Amino acid sequence: MRRGVHGNYTPAENLHLTLAFIGEYPDPDEVLDALEPVSFDPFSLKTDGFGSFGDLWWIGLSGSQRLETAVRRVRHALSDAGIPFDRKRFSPHITIIRKASYGGKDKYPAVEIPAAEMTVERISLMRSDRGKHGMIYTELGCIRSTGE
Repeated sequence: MRRGVHGNYTPAENLHLTLAFIGEYPDPDEVLDALEPVSFDPFSLKTDGFGSFGDLWWIGLSGSQRLETAVRRVRHALSDAGIPFDRKRFSPHITIIRKASYGGKDKYPAVEIPAAEMTVERISLMRSDRGKHGMIYTELGCIRSTGE
């Protein structure tokens, strides 16, 4: 319990930004092959607020043209290869709590998101498995930016 917020907090090592959610797909090598020709310029991510999708709470990230271009290229490559993915509109965020609940009178406690920025120079294909104590993420491969 942190500031009266209950839920499944995302461990620091599992924090990530999803560009395209593929779900269960039987051949990760096929996905890697589809992503191999994707190129992108390094881009910056900055924290930008706080929000929720129901009981899933997240930290927002400011978008940039380079981020949007990388997302579009990844999604086009998957689509061209016939690999299904969730086609919801891209909304850059990092999930911090699942099944969040707050006992206060407001919807959320007072939340201050510290200013943070990072440069993205690689995009990873990750496999997620449900473990005894939460999700376990394994990198299956990556593509590197043109600036690396």
